[in-house]
Amino acid sequence: MGKIVLIGASMNPARYSNQAVRSLHRNGYEVVAIGRRPGKVGDVEIITGLPPVQEVDKVVLYINAQVQREYYDYIFRLRPGEIIFNPGTENPELAGLAVRNRVEIRYDCALVLLDAGMF
Repeated sequence: MGKIVLIGASMNPARYSNQAVRSLHRNGYEVVAIGRRPGKVGDVEIITGLPPVQEVDKVVLYINAQVQREYYDYIFRLRPGEIIFNPGTENPELAGLAVRNRVEIRYDCALVLLDAGMF
């Protein structure tokens, strides 16, 4: 299983980002959960800031396009193979940067992809 950096993690179990962290972890992925506040989602620590992470397969976004701007450099330093834009996170500017940096993009719901075995 691959390493996933999820940006926008929340301790609130009603939030889709929380559900995604749990589902990714349950499905055997190594999850680096980044959020505005430190905490935990099950066994996964929510990290604040921009931690160095090696060998990232995918970046999964749960933050809006405006907030994403502060993460642009960080995302590309991670060198992910793919960026997943969940519904509500669409961002043509970041998508354009991804294409120029040869990073695949996908507009889809991570939870649906996981449930369908297409993640």
